Amino acid sequence: MDRRSYRMTRRARTQDDTRQRIIHATMQLHDEQGVAATSFVDVAKRAGIGAATVYRHFPTVDSLVMACGAHVWKEMDPPVPARAAAMFEGIDKREDRLRRLVEELDSFYRRSSLRLARASADRHLVRQLDEFMGAVEQGVEALVREAVKDQALPNPVFQLLIALTDFPVWTSMQRIGGDERERQGLLAGLLGIGGDERERQGLLAGLLGWVVSDEPKQSRGSLQPVIGQAAQR
Repeated sequence: MDRRSYRMTRRARTQDDTRQRIIHATMQLHDEQGVAATSFVDVAKRAGIGAATVYRHFPTVDSLVMACGAHVWKEMDPPVPARAAAMFEGIDKREDRLRRLVEELDSFYRRSSLRLARASADRHLVRQLDEFMGAVEQGVEALVREAVKDQALPNPVFQLLIALTDFPVWTSMQRIGGDERERQGLLAGLLGIGGDERERQGLLAGLLGWVVSDEPKQSRGSLQPVIGQAAQR
């Protein structure tokens, strides 16, 4: 390699390193304070470079957010429609398919909760975030659709299942108490009776009774009887 080619290669490597420093610094700030609150000056300070250098690599906020979004998507590994069928391969029983759905979403939401919360809060302010969250929601909907594909559900019932598997619902259920398997079983039970209003009301009433009980959580026993009692109504 001649001297000129060496200098060009080294310069390109330096530019790529700087670009990655900017993206890494921006992702840290997004996690800490949200996307909308992060400025180019914040990024430059965190990356230890001048603001002009940030602008040179990313002329607009949109271009920087999109670059970070590509990294975040890879790290989060959200459900996507193209992989939905593979999640349920070899699983035939409705109860088992619903359990698999809940386990997959629980795993995704757990590893992505901070970034999903940040993105949800700012999606109405940043177009790229709204598109990002829209893609996440499409993947979740594809999983739900695949899990219940053998059931002839009216659209209102299907929309109820989508609502029950939404990230805000998962976040709320983390406050219920009980162990992880019980929460997963509770949600699978809710999904399984999505089409029966009386059973759904029974399960929700039982759940509310468990949550607002005056007894300490460790004295209330398992959540599982709540599901079983509702199923017998």
